[in-house]
Amino acid sequence: MSRYQHIQEAAYAANMQLPQLGLVLFTFGNASAADDAMGVFAIKPSGMPYADLSPAKMVIVDFDGKTVEGTLRPSSDTLTHAVLYKHWQGIGGIVHTHSTYATAWSQSLRDIPLYGTTHADHTTTSIPCAPPMSDEMIAGNYEYQTGFQIMQTFAEKKLDYHEVEMVLVGCHAPFTWGRTAAQAVYNSAVLEELARLALLTEQINTQCAIMKEALIKKHFERKHGEGAYYGQE
Repeated sequence: MSRYQHIQEAAYAANMQLPQLGLVLFTFGNASAADDAMGVFAIKPSGMPYADLSPAKMVIVDFDGKTVEGTLRPSSDTLTHAVLYKHWQGIGGIVHTHSTYATAWSQSLRDIPLYGTTHADHTTTSIPCAPPMSDEMIAGNYEYQTGFQIMQTFAEKKLDYHEVEMVLVGCHAPFTWGRTAAQAVYNSAVLEELARLALLTEQINTQCAIMKEALIKKHFERKHGEGAYYGQE
């Protein structure tokens, strides 16, 4: 039995949820699960149909992007995952999809505005869209640079990756993360719904305003922080 079986099983479960939730087509997308203490993560093999996956086929990679265990080629987005795991402590899972609505916002190069309480239940700010990277970054190690593109956007917008666990990569598609791979999948599904709702909102009212601060604060704090009262103790 592999010493990495726990993260292989977590990565497999996360990947299998993506087509079930309608977040991927064919071989689009990938999910990974990390063990921070071991300095490694398990990730979907590149270009493999979801129906052909198994826990044992999840490739083990270190936080520098080097394969530690497995004979299959890891996802083409592996280096993006590796950069985020290495520099953002406390992340246990990352998901990348090309889900329809979130990707459409990515292609539009727009943040997803905070229009309603569904959005405020999860974060108090718009979902950021990282601008397309420079030609020099594109010509270099593209997937590696994508990780830094995401981190640079969070630094410039003064966002905390623990509080905003999702991003749009301009002209590309979304990435989400969380304390676990399961949480990252949840965030990916939530992001797709927020993107869909925002599009519909703008179609209904082209002059819609961002939700007022008091309502944002109320809905976020119902679920987060010391005074949270949503759900069971």
